[in-house]
Amino acid sequence: MYHRALKLIRQYHRLTQAELSHKLNLSKSFISELEKDGGKKPSIDILERYSNYFDIPTSSLLLFAEQTAKDQFSERARVYTADKVLRMLEWLEHTTRPDHATDSVK
Repeated sequence: MYHRALKLIRQYHRLTQAELSHKLNLSKSFISELEKDGGKKPSIDILERYSNYFDIPTSSLLLFAEQTAKDQFSERARVYTADKVLRMLEWLEHTTRPDHATDSVK
């Protein structure tokens, strides 16, 4: 789920991958890999860079970590909640875009 969260954070702030890579001192291809489903997993250092730049607690980003123990109810609940939060934020991102507002006027 990190890939969705990191991409959404970038898009919310209206940054391109190239702009973010410059601000975090990372390559654009690395940002692309972080945002790709099945791509690279961010290290704590990378999460701290995002945290510091976007002023988000690192602990909030850790909510989106992949599930580690499939049989534990608390893990399943955390993953379920994180997925719902991302879906809500993705919906908000989609519906609040300036180009979406003109679509709904039709």
